[in-house]
Amino acid sequence: MRISDVNGTFNNLDRVLKEASMEDKTVILTTLNDAWAEPGSIFDVFLESFKRGNGTRELLDHLVIVALDHKAYVRCLKLHPHCYALLTQGTDFSGEADFMSVDYLQMMWRRIDFLREVLEKGYSLIFTDTDIMWLRDPFPRFYTDADFQIACDYFGGNPSDRNNAPNGGFTYVKSNNRTVEFYKFWYRSREQYPGKHDQDVLNEIKMDPFLDEIGLRMKFLDTAYFGGFCQASRDLNLVCTMHANCCVGLDNKIHDLKILLDDWRQYMKPLPNANPSLSWSVPQDCKGSFNKPHHHHKQQD
Repeated sequence: MRISDVNGTFNNLDRVLKEASMEDKTVILTTLNDAWAEPGSIFDVFLESFKRGNGTRELLDHLVIVALDHKAYVRCLKLHPHCYALLTQGTDFSGEADFMSVDYLQMMWRRIDFLREVLEKGYSLIFTDTDIMWLRDPFPRFYTDADFQIACDYFGGNPSDRNNAPNGGFTYVKSNNRTVEFYKFWYRSREQYPGKHDQDVLNEIKMDPFLDEIGLRMKFLDTAYFGGFCQASRDLNLVCTMHANCCVGLDNKIHDLKILLDDWRQYMKPLPNANPSLSWSVPQDCKGSFNKPHHHHKQQD
């Protein structure tokens, strides 16, 4: 398939969203570029987690993979029913974009604008990074009274406290006027903070009175359920998702996520004398790869 064909009816966003949607018009979205789509890369481990997770396999029916380049799109079509090619004229997002490079920033901001578009079409969404392992259905752990809820690198204990350190790699957003306005504002704010990525800008604007003016209800998700390498979800009986955050380098992430899935496999074994104190044996390769972020600045997706 030539790249020009990608923009035809076959790659129609409305069609892809409709086919993947849950009954209440909710979709799960992740973005993928070639470096992360290669066989044996993060994408494979990501899909594997849904198959090994507890009650997560059926969620694959509602997952839309948003490919940022042609190779990722072709790879997606081989492995998954719901693929959409979000191709940006004149840019190539296929490489392992160096964190905070111009390409990386453009890719991140393109994503925010795209999520706004999905919300405007009336779809609520879970956005998930591809280096997040889905181990349990997260829906029971979401707050019913929030418009926008987001995972944290570090969670301070109060879901309404905007001083929590959010991680843009996992969000659950209901489609309504408030969230559409919020995403427009978030995207606009990039001009005020040039050279910052979406998450750093979110940290700058999360206290902005504009959010209260539009009545946006924002909640932060507890790392006990939505954990990561920054602050691991220690209780395997509670964990829903685990993110390879606070980790640099694709190989480090892949290495540790595979171990994490092995840990999970052990935990899921129905042994009569199963080890109740079983916990994660990660991070390993990720451990030395990054300094702990400051509490309000997150260094790595």
